Amino acid sequence: MSKRVAKTEEQPTEAKKEEKPEVKPQKTEKPKGEKKRKQEKGVHALYKIEAEKVTRTHPTCERCGPGYFMADHNDRYTCGHCGFTRYKRA
Repeated sequence: MSKRVAKTEEQPTEAKKEEKPEVKPQKTEKPKGEKKRKQEKGVHALYKIEAEKVTRTHPTCERCGPGYFMADHNDRYTCGHCGFTRYKRA
């Protein structure tokens, strides 16, 4: 035996109520903190002074010669002038 489910029809409402738009609460402004600026590295970061001696902290490029320092990355040194890369030993 099968049962039939009777559909109920919705009766139209007599008068539609006017819907008012919802008012959202205004956001409070948070005080903006100062942005952290990166500390600029200059030429003084490429040299180290010990007693009376000046030593270079970064190696120079093998292709470009003295005066062209190589950038120090995690696993390699790279020349910014010619692109030469020398990998660090593990």
